[in-house]
Amino acid sequence: MKSLKEFKDSLKNEIPGDGLSVQLKALWYDGKGDWDKAHHLVDHLSDQLSAHIHAYLHRKEGDIWNADYWYRKAKQSRPDLTLGEEWEQLVTMYL
Repeated sequence: MKSLKEFKDSLKNEIPGDGLSVQLKALWYDGKGDWDKAHHLVDHLSDQLSAHIHAYLHRKEGDIWNADYWYRKAKQSRPDLTLGEEWEQLVTMYL
């Protein structure tokens, strides 16, 4: 996948496409409405990219304290965006 549109179109499928990183798979499952699966894919990883996805997921969950912790680990700040805008931004950044 090379574009946000392709990524969004793939949400019609039952499983994510081949070749996606674990972080993009997490965003894919989140896009399908499976927050638990998305969180499970990144919650044990410690790299900056995973921390960024983890932060977004906790923000979406409403756990702002935990989200801010993970944003700091990712060397990011909590964005002033809607959750949908942040999701699209993350997908675009990491495709």
